[in-house]
Amino acid sequence: MGYDDFCDFFYRACNRDWKKEDAYLQKLTGMLNDAEVIEVKGLMTNLRLSAKGRVFVPCSGQYNMPDGEVFTAPVDDSVEGEVYFNYPLLRQGKMIRDIHLWFEKGKVVKATASEHEEFLHKILDTDEGARRLGEFAIGTNKGIQNYMYNVLFDEKIYGTVHMALGEAYEECKGINKSAIHMDIIKDMTSAGSSVVADGKTVLKNGELTYKG
Repeated sequence: MGYDDFCDFFYRACNRDWKKEDAYLQKLTGMLNDAEVIEVKGLMTNLRLSAKGRVFVPCSGQYNMPDGEVFTAPVDDSVEGEVYFNYPLLRQGKMIRDIHLWFEKGKVVKATASEHEEFLHKILDTDEGARRLGEFAIGTNKGIQNYMYNVLFDEKIYGTVHMALGEAYEECKGINKSAIHMDIIKDMTSAGSSVVADGKTVLKNGELTYKG
């Protein structure tokens, strides 16, 4: 982007009707809180996790700009299945592409990447908590549509999900501990992509479908 385009993008992302968005996100988190089974499906993805006893936090412009997400800390041993991240991860100057993770009893048991796979494995070996999900979240900011290799913006892209390996947030009642908290973002716009919580469809083909 040029300077003028970036300014337009930045202010579009930040100058939302946060009062209106907060009202919606409060409804969304109210439905998601304590969800026993959350299913994430999409390209090379079939993942199940639980938020039972956990809290979803709405992010609607009070503390962070740009804002726009709801997040929680999954139950540590509940994550099962596989997830493929079609957005790359820029970490310590290295671009890790096509991250594909397999979970059993909440722990990453297999991980591949098309670029810098060895570095990905090194991160996963940081400590015991680095192989567990400390965060699951849904991006809700309609002012952010394009990936720009900056997690502050990218994790808020409307219609995406992101998951963080490592440290969990205590405000979500998370307990996983790690020296890392590494957010990885997944595009959910492809046909057949969905997030379903306790049988209620929250996200489908990149669109939030829960009306409250």
